[in-house]
Amino acid sequence: MLDQNALNTLFADARSHNAWLDQAVSEVQIKQIYELMKFGPTAANNCPARLTFVKSSDAKQRLKSHLDEGNIEKAMQAPVIAIISYDTEFYEKLPFLFPHADAKSWYAGNPAKIKSAGEMNATLQGAYFMLAARCVGLDCGPMGGFNAQTLDQEFFSDGKTKSIFICAIGTGDSAKIFPRSPRLSFDEACDII
Repeated sequence: MLDQNALNTLFADARSHNAWLDQAVSEVQIKQIYELMKFGPTAANNCPARLTFVKSSDAKQRLKSHLDEGNIEKAMQAPVIAIISYDTEFYEKLPFLFPHADAKSWYAGNPAKIKSAGEMNATLQGAYFMLAARCVGLDCGPMGGFNAQTLDQEFFSDGKTKSIFICAIGTGDSAKIFPRSPRLSFDEACDII
């Protein structure tokens, strides 16, 4: 079992941040995040997530017009915003990623299954991304308020990559977060059968 400090970093003390201190996120940290998150499980090891790290001023300006009004300031203020998306042709890599079976045939030619598996597994990978960011000492601010269609046209002009959510990363300004909202108790959310 992890010690209490690690559990607090990953869960108990971790918060979704909306404001950021002026501290850079390094390329080393960005690569460390990926090197940790890539080990999170996905169905048939399909690994559909693709990450686009929006860091430069120019790239942030490209992102800005696709954000909902309430997300503009907190995204533009963040050192980095990651676009978590999925590759609609993820199955092409399955002969390498899952050589135990002909997993590519499970998806090829089946758009509904591609969309379902791509979105679900890339969302899981997005959660691993946030845990990995916390492991390397960063805070996260996940957001869903953006126009996915125009964002995808702006950043993924080949049409093969579809955004799911965005997540700001950096050092959060703890003085500017709301008190923690309540959570459901075990008995409200769980059954043991």
